[in-house]
Amino acid sequence: MSTPLAALALLTGLLTGGLFRFLSIPIPAPPELPGLLGIVGLFLGYRLVDHLEIGVDLLDVLGL
Repeated sequence: MSTPLAALALLTGLLTGGLFRFLSIPIPAPPELPGLLGIVGLFLGYRLVDHLEIGVDLLDVLGL
């Protein structure tokens, strides 16, 4: 993981979120903690399956 890239992504998110709030535009993300934790859980589940090297290539199974 690139720390400068992560810091830049966080800064971009903070600025964008601030701009959305300033302009009274609803954010395109869950505004409550449970929604945010759902996104974090989705990411962690994806990374866990990737790390364990398990899974199925769905396009290959479907013959596409």
